[in-house]
Amino acid sequence: MESSILGPVVALAAWTMIIWIWMYATRIPAMNRAGIDGTKIVGSSSGALRDALIAKGEEKASWVADNYNHLHEAPTVFYAICVTLAMVGQGDNLNATIAWVYVGLRVAHSLVQILSNRVVIRFALFALSSLALIMLVVHAVMAVLLH
Repeated sequence: MESSILGPVVALAAWTMIIWIWMYATRIPAMNRAGIDGTKIVGSSSGALRDALIAKGEEKASWVADNYNHLHEAPTVFYAICVTLAMVGQGDNLNATIAWVYVGLRVAHSLVQILSNRVVIRFALFALSSLALIMLVVHAVMAVLLH
């Protein structure tokens, strides 16, 4: 098994945990400033909490939570494909490099979304990371299905 590609997997998982900490470090103080008592929230969706924070002028706290959610969408495909590539001995050289590029673009996407939330920049980073992910998927298809 070629494990070079597992470095980016662990790095993105660690980044996701950093965003988890960042989310609570910003959301709990924002809830306090907005007068939202988390102990009294029953059956509310995260969307309702987001709307309440925005209504109280605490929109930036939701940006971190939004990004945390984004790190559980396309990156789930990344994790599965990278493990697959490692298992079939294709997790080195080009694929490991593409995986690191993907992680770098996702970290950049996180920072843009959390710090400025400029949609045009976020979209460009998301599109570029998607292209990297597509390349990894194509390489996995070639290695597993066309081998």
